[in-house]
This record gives sequence, C-alpha cells and structure tokens, in this order.
Amino acid sequence: MESFFSRSTSIVSKLSFLALWIVFLISSSSFTSTEAYDALDPEGNITMKWDVMSWTPDGYVAVVTMFNFQKYRHIQSPGWTLGWKWAKKEVIWSMVGAQTTEQGDCSKYKGNIPHCCKKDPTVVDLLPGTPYNQQIANCCKGGVMNSWVQDPATAASSFQISVGAAGTTNKTVRVPRNFTLMGPGPGYTCGPAKIVRPTKFVTTDTRRTTQAMMTWNITCTYSQFLAQRTPTCCVSLSSFYNETIVGCPTCACGCQNNRTESGACLDPDTPHLASVVSPPTKKGTVLPPLVQCTRHMCPIRVHWHVKQNYKEYWRVKITITNFNYRLNYTQWNLVAQHPNLDNITQIFSFNYKSLTPYAGLNDTAMLWGVKFYNDFLSEAGPLGNVQSEILFRKDQSTFTFEKGWAFPRRIYFNGDNCVMPPPDSYPFLPNGGSRSQFSFVAAVLLPLLVFFFFSA
Repeated sequence: MESFFSRSTSIVSKLSFLALWIVFLISSSSFTSTEAYDALDPEGNITMKWDVMSWTPDGYVAVVTMFNFQKYRHIQSPGWTLGWKWAKKEVIWSMVGAQTTEQGDCSKYKGNIPHCCKKDPTVVDLLPGTPYNQQIANCCKGGVMNSWVQDPATAASSFQISVGAAGTTNKTVRVPRNFTLMGPGPGYTCGPAKIVRPTKFVTTDTRRTTQAMMTWNITCTYSQFLAQRTPTCCVSLSSFYNETIVGCPTCACGCQNNRTESGACLDPDTPHLASVVSPPTKKGTVLPPLVQCTRHMCPIRVHWHVKQNYKEYWRVKITITNFNYRLNYTQWNLVAQHPNLDNITQIFSFNYKSLTPYAGLNDTAMLWGVKFYNDFLSEAGPLGNVQSEILFRKDQSTFTFEKGWAFPRRIYFNGDNCVMPPPDSYPFLPNGGSRSQFSFVAAVLLPLLVFFFFSA
C-alpha cells in the first residue's frame, strides 16, 4: 500500500512539473508575440511589391517598391537595407535607383559583367544628388522613409532591377526567399513572398490601363523587442501643484556600470568634449553610440509638465531632450496616449494628428516638428531639445488632477515605447487641493495673502 501511494505521489509531482513547464513555454511564446504587437498601430507594416514589368532574353525587368504603412514609425538615416536569397542561379544585370553592396564572384562572365552575382545580394538606396539617368520615382533618398501619417508622399521607396538566368515566363520564374529588412538596425521580420494579382497601372491621361506580367508581395513587421535589448527613451513628469519632479526611472535604458551593453556614456563636463565625441577616424568608420551619463542612461527623455489650470482649459508643456552625442534625429515624431487628447484646443510649434487605433476611441495623438523649424532634433548639447505646449478643453465629467490623471498613459518616440515612471511616484495634489478642480489662481494668491497678513 505504501509503495502504491509513493508511486502515486511521484506521478502527481511529475505531472505537476510537466504542467508548470507547459505553462512556462506558453507564457514565453506569448510574451514575444505581445512585444511584436503594437496596440496603437495594430496593422502597421512595411509592404514590398515586386512587379515584373517586362521579359528579357534570359530573365525579366522588375520594379520593387517598399510602402511604409506604419502610422508613426519611420526609417531614418542611414536608411534601409534589403536582402534576399535567390531561388535558382539568378544574377542582377543592372539596377536603377539602388545598388548592391557587393558584386560577388562574376568570373564566369567574359563579356558583359553583371551588377551582382551573389546568391544573397544586399541592396541599399542611392543617395540624394544621384544623376537623373540613374534614378526612378521614389528613389535616391538615402534609404530614408517617412511614416504614413507624418508624410505619405515620402513613405515609399523604389528601385528597378534587371534579373538574368531567371526564366522568362510566369511558370519558370521563381520568387526569392528569406527576405530581410534592416531599418537601419534590426527589428523587422519579413514573411515569405506571395504571388498576388498583377498590379495595374493607369496612364497619366487616365484613358489606358496596363498591368505587370507578374507580381508578388512581401510583408515585414517591426518588433521593439527584437530591435534592441534596452529601451531607447524614458518619460519624466512634473506639475505646477507639486514641487516634486519625477525623473526617469533609474537605469531605464541601462546602467553606467554595465559594461556588457554596447556603447558608452560621457560626462558633459569632460575636458575637450568635442574631440572626444568626434575623434579623428578613417573615412567611412562608424563610431559606436555615445550618450550623456545620466541616472536613466536613455538617448531620449520626454518631459510632461502640467503647466496651468484655467476655468475651462488646462495647459501642458512637452520637452524632448536628446542625450545622444552622435545622433541627430531628423523628422522625429512623438505619440502620446491620454483620455483628454480628444479635446485638444490648440498646439504650439508642433504638428498634430489624431490617431484612432480603434473605432470610437480617440485618446491617441501624434506630434512632430514643423518642417524647417523644429523637425530636426540636434545631438546632445545646448540645442539638443525641442518643446511645445498643448491647450486642452476640460470635460467636466472626467477632468481631475487626482491620482495622476493629468499625465500620459503611454509615450512613444520614433515608434519606440518609452519607459514611464511607476504610477505611485506621480506628483500628487496637496492635502488642501483634493478637489477635482484645483484653482491655479488660489495657488498664486494664497502665499501673498499669508505674507500681507503676517507683515501687518
């Protein structure tokens, strides 16, 4: 009997361990997928369309176009890098609007030498100023693509490619495999190429429609979890009704004493700062990241300050500070989530666009700089910040300064989720100001009345 109970106990313990292990595996896999899913842009992706426009004696000519369908995530300098693996023994005879980074071994060709003979070519965009005979529409921007909301006219990038040894009919051509997209670093995962209905093109006079010989699509999605080990931005908070300034969480983007992380930090009081930031190097050398030494160690800090309270309105000041010594953020953008963003009355010196990730829910806004004014966020230093103010109309049924309601629920910078302070550290109302409508006038006049009372 005792042996029976011991065996039963052993079986139960093994089954319990197996159940716990299965739960752990499920939770681990769900964690990764959750990190890859963006709740504020659930359908955002980069879609590549590969249109075979004509046949050649040994292959075809195609136009490849990338569309950035992400609302607020863009590809900044040094731009995108696209790669794939050929299905057969294809070569690239020529390209317009882009080029491969390596030619590969083309020694078997005696006459015309192909542009690239590699089995797995890597393609980059051409730079601005490329001669016109090497350009096509939507090319030659150094691989930079704006987000769909910020500037849809520059949210695409194209190039033309002439492929040889590829087959000359729809039945003999094979689609490439293993597409990769760097934008400019890791983070994007591309699915397999899928043959779709040929793309149709309408002539400029709209009187004739043509179509591609063959078309396939590739969809690439972004995951911040895959892009970098640590966050890239953090949020600090303050308010007029409390002297406490809640800074970014300590080590939000790494710690100063953690030597395993890439990059380093530099004290702003370092002698000869400029020479340390930009030391003499060989042309083409890429310097590692270098940020200012702070408690949070984030390249970007977003500060949300509740500035003023009026009878029917309230005002917020937003400041974005760059602590990165070696990177300027061109055409940056900020996404904020707050329940009062559906009642923005006025915004100063920033562009604004309401985002509605879900029908009937208007609590998310995208902000970005005015072109040629403050769309360029300089590297760390005296000019390394931009700021603006937002005036909100109060909804009397929901408005309050209690329990941190006036602070954002979520902040994104350039598409990356920023680290927020813990909710219990938010600036709170003084004991005498627990009403939902805290009077700014009273906060100013009360100290004056006390002064005159005691001086009389």
